[in-house]
Amino acid sequence: MNYINQAITWLNDPLNWTNPGGIIDSLKQHLWLSFLSVLVATVIALPIGVWFGHSGRGGSTVVAVSNMTRAIPTYALLAVFVVGTAKLGAPSVVPALAIFAIPPILANAYTGIREVDPEVRDSARGMGLSGGQMLRQVELPLASPYIWAGLRNAAVQVVATATLAALVAGGGLGTIITAGFGLSIAAGGGQIIAGGFLVALLALLVNGVISVFAYFLTPIPLRGTTRRRLFRQRARVVTDR
Repeated sequence: MNYINQAITWLNDPLNWTNPGGIIDSLKQHLWLSFLSVLVATVIALPIGVWFGHSGRGGSTVVAVSNMTRAIPTYALLAVFVVGTAKLGAPSVVPALAIFAIPPILANAYTGIREVDPEVRDSARGMGLSGGQMLRQVELPLASPYIWAGLRNAAVQVVATATLAALVAGGGLGTIITAGFGLSIAAGGGQIIAGGFLVALLALLVNGVISVFAYFLTPIPLRGTTRRRLFRQRARVVTDR
């Protein structure tokens, strides 16, 4: 409890918020690194997942890439990029976090397109829609709950993992934690807990904000579709047991 009281005291100190390198500066750095990383991952993974899903090919490739990138430790990627680029900070952090964010975006985009009812595709072809028109007007709107879920998962994971950026001079909220470890546990334990709390709170806020955007940007009939399907799948698993 003593460390928790120290954390509350540390968070209530205005200087820890406003000083150069304080919470506000670290928060800005953390958000900027996370945004760039998710943006890079989205630009790479979303078109690939959508195209493989639309063409009906490459399912094994999507699974292999997702599993492979999930298996690589983020800290190892950071070390590789630091050595490879000979640069600390964002040039090493953003590529490593982007690779970490690719699997959920890629897998959900592919799954969302493939989950479109084949009868809907047949109806679209019967109406004379071309492949591109069917993708834009039918498949992407119907797959939007899955796509948003992938983006949300990627963003939350990146926000949580961006804490490691502090280890390679990348800034972010992780600097608060590493600075606490630089002190003795008795002196820095509260700061470590405060830093962890800020990262967790930020991840929850990012999850909530993206969920709200996803809700209003998803077609009304499809809102909650992914959650209902996941619930039914889990219910079937429990029943089978």
